[in-house]
Amino acid sequence: MSIQRLHVGARLSEVAIFNKTVYLAGQVPEDTTQDIKGQMREVLGHVDRLLAEAGSDKSQILSCQIFLKDIEQISEMNQVWDTWVAAGSAPPRATVQAKLANPDWLVEIVVVASQK
Repeated sequence: MSIQRLHVGARLSEVAIFNKTVYLAGQVPEDTTQDIKGQMREVLGHVDRLLAEAGSDKSQILSCQIFLKDIEQISEMNQVWDTWVAAGSAPPRATVQAKLANPDWLVEIVVVASQK
């Protein structure tokens, strides 16, 4: 089996697909002027778009890691997550506070999913 990569750059690929498993790079917001809810919605939009491009969707997520700049914002982040996550398909998830690479990022999300 070969590895398929999407949006390949010099430093990373946004997606790798192997054996019907989709691995997303950490997804971060482009518009850093938004609050945690806005950044979360934008990042989940990136996840939706990349999963669709890879032949998957949020109901196929096998695991999710969420990195927050400030864990005190988990309640607001969860409000957005709860409206986005596929009913009956909430994946295993870890949420931690982390020092992110860009100080203006409030959230970064890493997802592994299966193809449909």
